[in-house]
Amino acid sequence: MTPPKTRNTAASKKSTAASKKGAASKATPSRRSASAPKAAARPRATAGEVARHAAVELADLIHKEPGAVTQLTHADDGWCVHVEVLELRRIPETTDMMGLYEVMTDDHGSLEGYRRLRRYVRGVPGEE
Repeated sequence: MTPPKTRNTAASKKSTAASKKGAASKATPSRRSASAPKAAARPRATAGEVARHAAVELADLIHKEPGAVTQLTHADDGWCVHVEVLELRRIPETTDMMGLYEVMTDDHGSLEGYRRLRRYVRGVPGEE
């Protein structure tokens, strides 16, 4: 007596192939993980990227509108960015209250801290 024939449908072929693939991946370690390089260090951000990112992150933190980046300096451990912020809108615009903030970031541009250096009226000449 001959054994009954099984129906070979497309669905059963897919499930058989998937189970063989799953069994093979469980049995042998992934070659990618063994040959893949370790997580590459992020490249250092450019000055422009750092300035833009610092202004946007500061605005998100203090919920105020960022203005111009007035200073950008690089140190051994990161960047120091000075950002003008519109703190209080007035009419006329020349009487708006502005704030000057110092934002410290790491070499990649990630914000590490900030502080307000001073507040001033937009139209009043100050110590520059």
